[in-house]
Amino acid sequence: MKKKLAVVLSMLLVFAMLFMTACGDKPQTENPEAPANDIIAKVKVGTGGNTGTYYGFTTAACQILNTADYTFEVLSTGGSQANIEGIEDGDYQMAIVQNDVMNYAYAGTNGFASQIQSFSAIGCVYPEVCQIIATKASGITSVADLKGKNVAVGDSGSGVYYNATQILAAAGIDIDKDINKTAASFGDAATQLKDGSIDAAFITAGTPTPAITELATATEVVVVDLGEEVISKLMADFPFYAKYEMTATDYDFITEPVNTVAIMATFVVTNDMSDDQAYQITKDLWEKQADIAAAHAKGKEMTTDIAATAIGDVPLHPGAERFYKEAGIIA
Repeated sequence: MKKKLAVVLSMLLVFAMLFMTACGDKPQTENPEAPANDIIAKVKVGTGGNTGTYYGFTTAACQILNTADYTFEVLSTGGSQANIEGIEDGDYQMAIVQNDVMNYAYAGTNGFASQIQSFSAIGCVYPEVCQIIATKASGITSVADLKGKNVAVGDSGSGVYYNATQILAAAGIDIDKDINKTAASFGDAATQLKDGSIDAAFITAGTPTPAITELATATEVVVVDLGEEVISKLMADFPFYAKYEMTATDYDFITEPVNTVAIMATFVVTNDMSDDQAYQITKDLWEKQADIAAAHAKGKEMTTDIAATAIGDVPLHPGAERFYKEAGIIA
């Protein structure tokens, strides 16, 4: 009897120890107060060539958007496509891109072999003007005049190439057969226009574009008017374009209005960014617009009217969407 009792007591002791172990103190693997995703302390931002508006505007804006919790590292890149691919590869956590190119990426078309959906939008910030800059000596005054000429069509990996392709096609010109094309950044294109190695260059950027402003001080250049027929066909085929009239406000060497089109420069971020950080960046972007405008002329063109509505099929980051809803900008 005593032996049986000893066995029972021994078993009860084992169960009690197991229960205490299961219910006792143990290391905490989760902090209920911690955010879902960590703050990205240094946000690497892809822009464009260092003589372009992307680089200048983003540098000015990010200096104002820096906080005690995170800062921005602005990097010169090959442009919109390279920026989106850089976010996909983890090289950047934020970028400024053309709204047409980001839609190509999301759908996996026009230079993107497959869909890239690792990014989302913070918001459209200012119009980017599709400019055809030609030397006055070339005699080019229309898109049709580009046929057979030496033309820079944008840096490799940039959205300029697709703008050039679409604009030329609207005028019945094949980019691969009807012009002598060359790939060049804004700065390189300006240099080539100056030395006469090309006749014209496509540039899609906010105006005034520094590379062109500088070029015009040394070389006589003109901005080519696209013409109503080309603009109408282009906008019918690609609804993300908007008509834009260039004047002396864009460049002081323009003496008569020049009809062209524009797309929207847009900030995008990695989907890995926390909702809170994306919310704060979006909030600061618009609440500090006056400071950004004082630092860079493009800040004056920022408007919340189309910030969240001109992004096409690319979704807003949930943090950005929260800001726009709270601010009553979207329903």
